[in-house]
Amino acid sequence: MSEPVIALHAVKKNYQDVPILDIAKLELPAGIYWLQGENGAGKTTCMKVMAGLIPFKGEILLQGNVSSRQHPVQYRRLINYAEAEPLYPSFLTGRDLLELYLNTKGGDREAIYEIGARIGVDMYVNNPVSSYSSGMLKKLSLLLAFTGNPALILLDEPLITIDTRAVGVLYELIRQYNAKGVSFCITSHQPLDEREITVTGTLKVAHKNITLN
Repeated sequence: MSEPVIALHAVKKNYQDVPILDIAKLELPAGIYWLQGENGAGKTTCMKVMAGLIPFKGEILLQGNVSSRQHPVQYRRLINYAEAEPLYPSFLTGRDLLELYLNTKGGDREAIYEIGARIGVDMYVNNPVSSYSSGMLKKLSLLLAFTGNPALILLDEPLITIDTRAVGVLYELIRQYNAKGVSFCITSHQPLDEREITVTGTLKVAHKNITLN
């Protein structure tokens, strides 16, 4: 049996003294997962923990051997995260951010700019992000999530605030990247379109734990 794409072991996260997550063990084979939960259940916190963006207790392994604790730089190169409501320094342009991600994560620069054109980011990529609408920011954050050579891409509410055409492109990208071996974990209050992508499993966040269904 192949190694899980991501494995959480004894992962705990508190805010002040309030426990938010307490996950004894969760191992996910490669695939596409829909992360579900009530508002405030801890979905976004879970994604930020998985992405290595906030401190937590325990350990997470990517591809069986890349540890969030022992190999933090390599770990963050293998996992990408697009926030539900992204915020970036207002003076930077979309191109500045793209170049920063490409320089730190690597990957195919030409392919990423081509995706930018497909999703519509090319129309405003040279403008400062302070001029972006919420939909424009969201498209940029989704584009950044496809940079580098990730093993796992985390998408937090990717279907909100973007137009129908961009949603179609996003589904197409998920299919293409998944066919190349990239796994996805997606939170969405809206049902994921079964005609567009086949979900490997559903993850439920409840009672500070995550279960795979």
